[in-house]
This record gives sequence, structure tokens and C-alpha cells, in this order.
Amino acid sequence: RLVESGGGSVQAGGSLRLSCAASGITFDDYAIGWIRQVPGKERESLACISSSTHGVTYYSDSVKGRFTISRDNAKKTAYLEMNGLKPQDTAVYFCAAVWLPGRGIISSLQYDFWGQGTQVTVSS
Repeated sequence: RLVESGGGSVQAGGSLRLSCAASGITFDDYAIGWIRQVPGKERESLACISSSTHGVTYYSDSVKGRFTISRDNAKKTAYLEMNGLKPQDTAVYFCAAVWLPGRGIISSLQYDFWGQGTQVTVSS
């Protein structure tokens, strides 16, 4: 099970930190990703971090340089630090997990488990 938290409303240029707490899985064996969805649009894969301690990461072009993905395997929690937020970042943000021990990452949406999502709203 994955549970996101940390969403909310912020003005353009602001920052938010999303958390993804995992339970019921061997967290260390899973790569973790963050995905967002705007109503009426397809889900967009934003970032992914490998299961290994020294995480390999992937970022989509839309968030590269503004968002940072990280994880704390001891706490079974992953994070998405979002800086320089823009109104077009408004969406429901999901974390997801895929069984991929080691340094593997994915840029697709082929995850095994998904959280319920948390709303992020950025006003201009």
C-alpha cells in the first residue's frame, strides 16, 4: 500500500514536498515513481528513482531542474520536492511502485502499485 501526503495549494513560484509512505511491500526492492494527472488528460510520468541506496533517477522534461525525487529506505518513504511551481503543475499527484531491485528505473506507467493521489493546486 502506498499513501501520498503533502499536497495543497500554493502560489506560482512556491514549493511543496510530497511524501509517499509504503507498507506491505519490501520497499528496498521497488523503484518508486511520481506521476500526475490533470482531469481529462492522460497520466504523465514525472520522475522515478531506483531501489538501490544510491538511486538512479529519471525526470521528465517538464519537471527536470525543478523537481527532485528521493527516498529513505529505512523509513519506507519516497519524496518529491517541487520548486518553482507553475499553474500548469496543477494536478493530482500519484506515487507508484514497481518491483525492480537494483539500479533499474522506468519512464513509463507500468507500475505494480499506486497510491490514491494527492491534489496540488498552483495559483497564478
